[in-house]
Amino acid sequence: MEVGTWAVVASAVAAYMAWFWRMSRGLRGPRVWPVLGSLPGLVQHAEDMHEWIAGNLRRAGGTYQTCIFAVPGVARRGGLVTVTCDPRNLEHVLKARFDNYPKGPFWHGVFRDLLGDGIFNSDGDTWLAQRKTAALEFTTRTLRTAMSRWVSRSIHGRLLPILADAAKGKAQVDLQDLLLRLTFDNICGLAFGKDPETLAQGLPENEFASAFDRATEATLNRFIFPECLWRCKKWLGLGMETTLTSSMAHVDQYLAAVIKKRKLELAAGNGKCDTAATHDDLLSRFMRKGSYSDESLQHVALNFILAGRDTSSVALSWFFWLVSTHPAVERKIVRELCSVLAASRGAHDPALWLAEPFTFEELDRLVYLKAALSETLRLYPSVPEDSKHVVADDYLPDGTFVPAGSSVTYSIYSAGRMKAVWGEDCLEFRPERWLSADGTKFEQHDSYKFVAFNAGPRVCLGKDLAYLQMKNIAGSVLLRHRLTVAPGHRVEQKMSLTLFMKDGLRMEVRPRDLAPVLDEPCGLDAGAAATAAAASATAPCA
Repeated sequence: MEVGTWAVVASAVAAYMAWFWRMSRGLRGPRVWPVLGSLPGLVQHAEDMHEWIAGNLRRAGGTYQTCIFAVPGVARRGGLVTVTCDPRNLEHVLKARFDNYPKGPFWHGVFRDLLGDGIFNSDGDTWLAQRKTAALEFTTRTLRTAMSRWVSRSIHGRLLPILADAAKGKAQVDLQDLLLRLTFDNICGLAFGKDPETLAQGLPENEFASAFDRATEATLNRFIFPECLWRCKKWLGLGMETTLTSSMAHVDQYLAAVIKKRKLELAAGNGKCDTAATHDDLLSRFMRKGSYSDESLQHVALNFILAGRDTSSVALSWFFWLVSTHPAVERKIVRELCSVLAASRGAHDPALWLAEPFTFEELDRLVYLKAALSETLRLYPSVPEDSKHVVADDYLPDGTFVPAGSSVTYSIYSAGRMKAVWGEDCLEFRPERWLSADGTKFEQHDSYKFVAFNAGPRVCLGKDLAYLQMKNIAGSVLLRHRLTVAPGHRVEQKMSLTLFMKDGLRMEVRPRDLAPVLDEPCGLDAGAAATAAAASATAPCA
């Protein structure tokens, strides 16, 4: 190479390093490398990503900026990521300047094949129209009744018999898998009125469920690669893109048949008073509300399945793990269950407590259980990180400048683990932080401190239904069984958009003896407590 060429190369390198030094000096996050940006750190911490982000945010005071690719023209725009868990910034992004922070083209492109323009993958008027329709339905008591019917049937007809058999045979169960199957059956029933029966005896494989799982996994795989690479693989039909295409073909075929049949049923039942009661699922409700194309209706169903399956089951997995490792919390939950059921069904015969599913009124009175579930979601939110696209230049309330074209990642996982927000005991599992001073009322925290259900205009419509489902499942199981982590099983986080446990949750199941709980003061008088304790010794595990 000639001297002149060497001089040009040296000048270019010097100019780049000068630019890189100025650019990286303004970033307060993890180390940024020339050209590669923060990618080495992301790769190094792939197995503990959420804890790594939380540690970075603690050191930076709640907000930091980094760049994915340290290349001029990209690093300060598309390559720049602002990471925050500051409640002021979250309120700004999720509410005050909502229109400036949509999901954006990258997110929409990744999920387009799976979710189309559904409510969880759209912005603007498309999102707003679906949001208005869904909001009307989620406030109706009939939808709450439908959810309760599906959940109670799955609990008492499937989950509890499986756990009872495991307790009898002293076998271990993968509770995370059972909960995923249960919530999938429930959300399919609620979304389009059809039960895939994945939690049936023998835990059978279901073609629709398997295709949906493969399609979801292939979609999430796109986050690993640059957009240009996965789009190229899609065009060439390579790798996971082939899996996505074939899986979505099966999903589309299944839902197309469901939609065709439902339209015929609604048309045949038009004018009959029992039609709405028979078809009380979300798909039927959307059909009655407006003129949606078959493709749009498929997207409606798929969006609600994706949102409703993983979130509740993952939250419950972490809940059962936390409760099994905090016996004092478990005793308080069981004591509350006993107290509520004694008041509504009588203290003389605990067999009556197990004979029927919980009523709405009983579930509403489970204040400490709701506190324990909320505390679980604070520490282990089902969706640990989320991101938004920046439309126009803006300043966050803490003074951070965010340029147009960049992205803002808000760490929901970190938001629940900051001492400045939750106090010195922020890493402790303490449900009492959600209760009033006398312990009788649930007290909701600010929605920008506790972001597990999102906040602002996109706040989760199914929040109340999610609590209803989780309380029903958790209460039904803990009233009948004691769960402990199987010896040798390690509980670790899986790096995914949803906070799964890496190797599931293997647990040992034992029958619950209510006598020790009933002997404690729990709102029963002494005579009633003694009678209930004696009766519980022979009460069947219904």
